[in-house]
Amino acid sequence: MKSDVDEPAVRPIVLQDDGTFPNNPRPLLLYVQAVPADPGAIERLFTANHWPSAWRNGVYPYHHYHSSAHEVLGVYSGSATVQFGGPEGTVVTIRAGDVAVIPAGVAHKCLESSSDFRVVGAYPQGQRWDMCYGKAGERPEVDRNIAAVPDPQADPVQGKEGALPRLWQIS
Repeated sequence: MKSDVDEPAVRPIVLQDDGTFPNNPRPLLLYVQAVPADPGAIERLFTANHWPSAWRNGVYPYHHYHSSAHEVLGVYSGSATVQFGGPEGTVVTIRAGDVAVIPAGVAHKCLESSSDFRVVGAYPQGQRWDMCYGKAGERPEVDRNIAAVPDPQADPVQGKEGALPRLWQIS
């Protein structure tokens, strides 16, 4: 299933391991104005593309990552400034209609947000997320976890023919 919105621009961002946060050789994918600002429509789109919707909320105000699952965030309300990749990472503003696909291991933190900022969050079908914080002792186990995370079945926004398989070099 494809999004009802015109083909969005997809911006890949590669974030390097900084010694604390592993990040991932696969790029973070930012889709600009990719989905309607409607949580139900975003949930249906993600679910149809094998990323069953898991929750609605915001983004935590501290650096964290998941070593056992990839994650997608679809913004349906407001805007936020989010840092990806840890304290020295990339800072972006995401707005209603934008989507971020976060590979396993990529740190993310909300720096500031509008009072109405909300996202739909999801993980690829069959993947179970964990919470990691860049604490001493997490590695090397999380590095092994990240390497073992399976490829998603499809791009959560654009389906099987979307940007994710091409940009993540999935055959």
